[in-house]
Amino acid sequence: MSVGELAGLLVAVFWAVLVTLLAVVLVRLSKVLREATVLVSAVTEKAVPLLVEAGAAVRSANEQLERVDEITANVQDAAANANALSSTVAATIGGPLVKVAAFSYGVRKAVGRQQAGLTLPQRGSEREELARLVRAEVRAATAPRGGLLARVRRAVRG
Repeated sequence: MSVGELAGLLVAVFWAVLVTLLAVVLVRLSKVLREATVLVSAVTEKAVPLLVEAGAAVRSANEQLERVDEITANVQDAAANANALSSTVAATIGGPLVKVAAFSYGVRKAVGRQQAGLTLPQRGSEREELARLVRAEVRAATAPRGGLLARVRRAVRG
């Protein structure tokens, strides 16, 4: 054997070992790729239903939020209506209630004076004077001195 033949034989053995190593690497790579393909398909099979369920959950949450928005708007309307009703009742009943309280205050004062020994006047001019005094007491009690509640309290206390 000559040196050229020996070099050729070494090159051939080197190439045979190299091809064998590359074949082993390619076989292992193909196994890895097959397993990756199986893994991707399994993930895809399980991920698609999860994504569908997540989409359904988001839609349901959105519907619930819309309902909560409607409920909140209705509660705000109800609160505004209750406020308006409260103001209307206070304006409608408050004035006459204050007048009734003031009138009862005037009557109590007149009865108190009568019980204190003062007699009711018998003549017309004296009755007119008493009526004028009662009206003055009523006007004094209904004179604006603060809010509605303060006036009612003062009229009730006497």
